[in-house]
Amino acid sequence: MNSIAKLLKEKPSKVLSIYFTSGYPELNDTTRVIENLGQSGVDFIEVGLPYSDPLADGPTIQDSSTIALKNGINLDIVFDQLMAIKDQNTTPLVIMGYLNQVIKYGEHKFCEKVVACGIDTVILPDLPMVEYENHYKELFDHYGINNVFLITPQTSEERIRKIDSYTKSFIYMVASSSITGAKGEISDGQIQYFERIQAMNLKSPLIIGFGISNHDTFSKACEYANGAIIGSAFIRHLEREGVDGISEFTTQIVGS
Repeated sequence: MNSIAKLLKEKPSKVLSIYFTSGYPELNDTTRVIENLGQSGVDFIEVGLPYSDPLADGPTIQDSSTIALKNGINLDIVFDQLMAIKDQNTTPLVIMGYLNQVIKYGEHKFCEKVVACGIDTVILPDLPMVEYENHYKELFDHYGINNVFLITPQTSEERIRKIDSYTKSFIYMVASSSITGAKGEISDGQIQYFERIQAMNLKSPLIIGFGISNHDTFSKACEYANGAIIGSAFIRHLEREGVDGISEFTTQIVGS
């Protein structure tokens, strides 16, 4: 059983995941962010690989990627940073990046590095289903890596059922048909979408992301899914308060 599946079996509700951009705000802050998030009670951490053309990301995460790239971050440095913390970190990590990064780096080399860092789950939002079925499923299975698929309000039931059949960790339930970015509240339309997916009785756990930004939206998302991922709101907090202010942010989210 992979690390995220094990986590969700042990804690099936109110799971809090935080996304951050590696190499941000400073080049060597990656390990500090992971350490502080782990100490603050986050259930699993989504490690973002900075990219010059992040199709799924809104302005906040795009800006953090731009800064990280200017800081000199690259995949080799990210993997070195993750290796440095491997033996101390006890919080499951998920790699979030884009398919072109994997191809450019080298598919086998990428997988080898991911596994060497003690990570078994990746999110590639732009990985086409047909490419996964024809090539990447076999590749990832060979290395024991799990791919997380995303669904949106427009995803057909047929595709959702197929994604559910392939899923070994969780389905990333995009809260709205938009790029990432903190929203003030969850709309009635989103609630209807959540209820529709909930009624499908999928076998896979659901984690809601995109637009989850505070205690209220996190709590509401957890009524319809196993947990939620927060990204943009955390990046903004990190920009304002720095790494030392991480615990304050997570405390506000869980409301304790």
